[in-house]
Amino acid sequence: MTEVDLPIWVQILVSVLVLGGTLITLIGALSLFRLPSYYERVHTPSIIACAGCWLIVWSSVFFFSLQSHKPSFHTLLIAVLLSVAVPITNIFLMRAALFRDRRMGKDVPPSLSRIVSANPEGNDA
Repeated sequence: MTEVDLPIWVQILVSVLVLGGTLITLIGALSLFRLPSYYERVHTPSIIACAGCWLIVWSSVFFFSLQSHKPSFHTLLIAVLLSVAVPITNIFLMRAALFRDRRMGKDVPPSLSRIVSANPEGNDA
């Protein structure tokens, strides 16, 4: 592939988007140490990581589109799949944690399901 010199404004735009995405992702990773409960730790970093991923993907779209002089949206698939997979995974992780905490008798919201008992001894009153 031949090397193409991009205008300085494109280089600055791509650099700002990549740096912004990495800083947002770093903030999400550092929040794992600051947040007190599991439910906060599983939610916040995933949302922030998705935002950081979108900035990095958009920088990639701009870079490859302007380098090849045609639209290049193939990297958007990464962000779309990540934005769909992360919330679904978080739902399953939080439900598993709620199920475990209910079985251990911790103070969590009661189950709304009639299939699984919220009472660890199985004595529903």
